[in-house]
Amino acid sequence: MNKRISVAIDGPSGAGKSTLAKMVAKEFGFKYVDTGAIYRALGLYVLRAGVSPGDQEEVSALLPQADIKITYNEEGAQRMILCGEDVSDAIRLPEVSKYASDVSALPAVRVFLLDMQRSMAEKYDVVMDGRDIGTVVLPDAPIKIFLTAAPQVRAERRYKELREKGIDSTYDQVYSDMLRRDKNDSERVLAPLRPAEDSVIIDTTDLNLEQSFIKVAELIRGRLGNEDDI
Repeated sequence: MNKRISVAIDGPSGAGKSTLAKMVAKEFGFKYVDTGAIYRALGLYVLRAGVSPGDQEEVSALLPQADIKITYNEEGAQRMILCGEDVSDAIRLPEVSKYASDVSALPAVRVFLLDMQRSMAEKYDVVMDGRDIGTVVLPDAPIKIFLTAAPQVRAERRYKELREKGIDSTYDQVYSDMLRRDKNDSERVLAPLRPAEDSVIIDTTDLNLEQSFIKVAELIRGRLGNEDDI
């Protein structure tokens, strides 16, 4: 059996991880795994249960009943299934973002979801994006990228994305939520947001989508060309 190839893309919210990861997965024929969507699905589950997302005891008690699955539609797009319901759109609501951020800081939650993420990399060649892919989930991934951008630019991108999806929000709200998420993700004790020591850092502040994609794709193509590194 050929060794599976994993591309780990980490970075803060709005850095362009998901969009670029989808493009890269399509370019190289890999499966795209949006790990943030997994945490969002659990955040939605906790929200609907009326439980405080920061209460480890109460959230832990919910985990055995949280049936979360990843599927792919005919176009190859990832869909999140929560207890039999497709929640791929619902998990993008601003209130779910807060719950996802809070529950992701709980050690019990990260342990609960770790095997799901790793099993995807065992089954497929993957491009996986998140906040601790290169440092915790797939520490042996041969290709690690850390995407970043100025907070104002990231907020503008996310605000535009929400508007295009018809989700009511304001730039100020998105910017405030993003700063709070950055703080939570960077300061949490378990698996904080940070570049892996062997990751390549790419700042997309002054790059458009096409330029960012070219830079990321060239990096991956170069690594794939050197089989000894893979």
